[in-house]
Amino acid sequence: MANTRFILLRILTLLVFFVFLGLGGCDRGPSRHGGPPPSPRAVSVVTVKPQKIELSTELPGRTAAFRIAEIRPQVSGLIKRRLFTEGTDVKAGQLLYEIDPAEFEAALENARAALLKAEANLPAIQLRAKRLKELLAVKAASKQDYDDAVSALKQAKAEIEYWKAQVKTAKINLGYTRITAPISGHIGPSNVTEGAIVTAYQPTPLATIQQLDPIYVDVPRSTTELLRLRRRLENRNLSHSVTSQAKVKLILEDGTIYPHEGTLQFSDVSVDPTTGSVILRMIFPNPEKVLLPKMFVRAVIKEGVREAAIFVPQQAVARTPKGEPYVLVVGAGERVEMRMLKLDRAMGDKWLVDSGLSPGDRVIVEGLQFVRPGMPVKATPFHENKEAMGARGGHGAGQNTRPGGGA
Repeated sequence: MANTRFILLRILTLLVFFVFLGLGGCDRGPSRHGGPPPSPRAVSVVTVKPQKIELSTELPGRTAAFRIAEIRPQVSGLIKRRLFTEGTDVKAGQLLYEIDPAEFEAALENARAALLKAEANLPAIQLRAKRLKELLAVKAASKQDYDDAVSALKQAKAEIEYWKAQVKTAKINLGYTRITAPISGHIGPSNVTEGAIVTAYQPTPLATIQQLDPIYVDVPRSTTELLRLRRRLENRNLSHSVTSQAKVKLILEDGTIYPHEGTLQFSDVSVDPTTGSVILRMIFPNPEKVLLPKMFVRAVIKEGVREAAIFVPQQAVARTPKGEPYVLVVGAGERVEMRMLKLDRAMGDKWLVDSGLSPGDRVIVEGLQFVRPGMPVKATPFHENKEAMGARGGHGAGQNTRPGGGA
């Protein structure tokens, strides 16, 4: 009887074991035979819409005086008077210094006296030459005497012209004793005082005048940027491109906008071999004297208008291991596709796209870390005013270096 119970117990145990084994096999069956597919991932997308924008470039530069005049003496002498206040504005023609004129006045008087002496001798020499000519006609004078008289007459006339030139030179030198401002502008400190001895055309200027209204702004621009702009013009990506006389805005060192617009004057034709750049020169009105020479500024130069510009949020752009930018888009059949991009520049929190996208493309902005090319997705519009958490998630996706790397 005990053996029978033991056998029945063993049979019951085996039955229970096989029942559980069958249930476990039923649970694993659908997985092995391709059960229901997983639900599509939810992603947020932006739809590409071309828009018209004005492109500009912000470049650093420095101001330069419109005109600079270094005041130097043109005659040697002693400074008798200084007739301006340092650090003020002066007008063109205003008297700045006076060199002691006594020596130059005396030289002028000597030249005038010598001229009068030469002019006084001329009539007698003319009469002698005339008489000898008459006597020569009647054979009463020798040909040699007449030739000598003619030569003396020419020498007397030449001497008169010489002393006229000396008088003129003396007047010029006397005028140089009054040193005037060649241009209107702001005059700096004087390097000499009354009683100083100066020499003609000395290397050290007496003072310097700078015209500050208007004022120049010199901006270096790389040849790479110039070539890029030229390519855009050739490809007709830009309309209404800049030329000379284009308007330019200015940003001061403290970040404020300069209230007056400037004008692009010209672009240098020589490339600086040390920096690989050329100089763009602009001119700005400066009535309040806000801009001073050698001041650091930033010029905003208008490049032109792009009629159909395409932008994508920066957080939607990832890069391959080689650094090539790409985005993931929702393509046909609501499946993920990869698009390689060619970017122009960053503008705010977006990239300006040169090529790789077309109007109507749906670019994935959020959920990049959970998808890869070929996966089905469920697309919903992306709202740029989402919470900061969503923005951080998108930024993290932007750091991904391969498609679907976060999956």
